[in-house]
Amino acid sequence: MPPTAAPDDLDAITPTGISGLDHILRGGLPAHRLYLLRGEPGAGKTTLALQYLLAGIQAGEAGLYITLSETRDEVEAVARSHGWNLDRLAIFELSALEAQLQQEEQNTVFHPSEIELNQTTAALIAKIEEVKPRRVAVDSLSELRLLADSALRYRRQMLSLKQYFAGKKITVLMLDDHATPGGGDLHVQSIAHGVIRIEQLATDYGAKRRRLEVMKLRGVDFLAGYHDATIVHGGLQVFPRLIASDHGPARDLEPLKTGNAQIDELLGGGLERGTSCLLLGPAGTGKSTLALQFAVAAAKRGEKVFFYLFEENQELLLRRGEALGMPIRQFVNDGTISLRRIDPAEIVPGQFVHLVQRNVEDEARMIVIDSMNGYMHAMPATKFLVIQLHELQAFLAHHGVITLMTVAQHGFVGNMHSPVDLTYLTDAVLLLRYFEQGGEIRKAISVLKNRSGRHEATIREFTFNEKGLQVGEPLSDFHGVLTGVPSYTGSAEKMIRRS
Repeated sequence: MPPTAAPDDLDAITPTGISGLDHILRGGLPAHRLYLLRGEPGAGKTTLALQYLLAGIQAGEAGLYITLSETRDEVEAVARSHGWNLDRLAIFELSALEAQLQQEEQNTVFHPSEIELNQTTAALIAKIEEVKPRRVAVDSLSELRLLADSALRYRRQMLSLKQYFAGKKITVLMLDDHATPGGGDLHVQSIAHGVIRIEQLATDYGAKRRRLEVMKLRGVDFLAGYHDATIVHGGLQVFPRLIASDHGPARDLEPLKTGNAQIDELLGGGLERGTSCLLLGPAGTGKSTLALQFAVAAAKRGEKVFFYLFEENQELLLRRGEALGMPIRQFVNDGTISLRRIDPAEIVPGQFVHLVQRNVEDEARMIVIDSMNGYMHAMPATKFLVIQLHELQAFLAHHGVITLMTVAQHGFVGNMHSPVDLTYLTDAVLLLRYFEQGGEIRKAISVLKNRSGRHEATIREFTFNEKGLQVGEPLSDFHGVLTGVPSYTGSAEKMIRRS
């Protein structure tokens, strides 16, 4: 990684104060360059700029925030909302500039469009000479653009500022509202060393979502594409797009028991480390209960499990586990199993992936996502869900983590439909079904595939009660169990015994 120290070094890197953005930029922004930060009002430009300047102050670099579109009070209000102290940051606002020019020209009323660009620029340079900053943020270019008589003059002025900043070894962020006519400032985009764009997307339901893209950064192999972002107390958070191939080779596979001998027999020995398993079936067939069984078995081995709930209440899951004889509350209390409720309307997909990555850093050995239906609702389109899941599973496989996912199919009996097909992405698929027999609704379980072992091809009855999960004998006397209404082909005596 390029050096981050010695701000006078021509190859120095200036961290942005946002770890996710630094990862995307391969360490931060190259020093002594001019950068364009684009985004519509409210996207988070001011927040990002302040984080960048405050990170510089922590590194011993003086900072200057030049606000041409907001007042000092508004900037300080943003800082207070994040718990930041701006006492060490120099702030220069347009009202002070207007007062200075007003005194010089003996005018009583000034509007930005009435101030000459060269006078404004001279005042800004004078402030820079006074503060001697290493980092500068100019908010925003739309005001400077209004001061220019023509596009040619504006471009020449921007080139002049770029050369001035480079000569003073200052790193500059120019903030711009790309919602202005013309779709953005192409004059500055062409001369800027790098361009970063923040977008704010409105959804039909739930909070607005943000995403960040590095459009260009000369001389740096940055992580291209869109990256999810969010603004919380403490500033802007950026979640780099996951690329599984960046995280090293996969660990050796190791077969592990599920804690239920009958299910292990169905799977051909259990699940292996680094593999993924899909629990598929209609609502109420026991997918979450089965996932809970796997989680408790891992916890009994002393392995950390992170269980994400997109739909079910955490307390209800604990009670259900206790009713089935599973000591899940004990493992939750000692931290072996971590339960977390996720609201798909309030979380962005990249944020969830970031949480899972942190779990791996915390030595997670199993990740449970219950259910993928809720996870899918957090994605803008199914095709992106599949791509992201592919990267996430590959990442977890590299670290030897078992991934369990549940998917609720539409309907209860007959022809089932899945909201998204994940069967080809996972290493093992357990199918659960309702079927009717003798006027009673029963459940069946089968293994459709298991890449890591020779699994059974039988369909067995599946029950769960206070004694735990029970898997019965193969339903060899029934035909059409998966349709929901099977026909019985055995003898009457067997039917009586089964009843």
